[in-house]
Amino acid sequence: MIRWETASFPAIHGQPMQIALFQPDIPQNTGTILRLCACMDTEAHIIEPAGFPVSDRAFRRAGMDYLDAVRIIHHASWDHFETWRRHARARLMVFSTHGSRPYLEVGYRPNDVLLFGRESAGVPEAVMTAADERIVIPMAPGLRSLNVAVCAAMALGEALRQTRTA
Repeated sequence: MIRWETASFPAIHGQPMQIALFQPDIPQNTGTILRLCACMDTEAHIIEPAGFPVSDRAFRRAGMDYLDAVRIIHHASWDHFETWRRHARARLMVFSTHGSRPYLEVGYRPNDVLLFGRESAGVPEAVMTAADERIVIPMAPGLRSLNVAVCAAMALGEALRQTRTA
């Protein structure tokens, strides 16, 4: 059984690295990212509404038995997530094809929230405006985007490389 939690206030400053998914569209990608979070001991946040019913069953195929090892925080809306984040004093690092800084040139901190948008539409301007950093993973010219789970793995790998001592 997945450990679903609703964000509580006030959050504690200095939480470890976290991944947030803004209104995810595809349950298999979300399950893969949750599995990544479990394996990397990283907390996951899901910001509703999602494009599918957010449930154990939706994630089981991609996440398999790893989902029992991940802490998932549920946010009913973007506003709810932003209120939680401000209380947590966490930097918001938004990954987007419209980002301005390459992900390998960013200095990450241990309590950053790495946010990834909808597979179909990315994130709205309000989310980009709220970001402390707007980050891009550079790609070959003429190609549209990487899979969101691949982006999350690349970004989290670099962020943890910079912030973990062991």
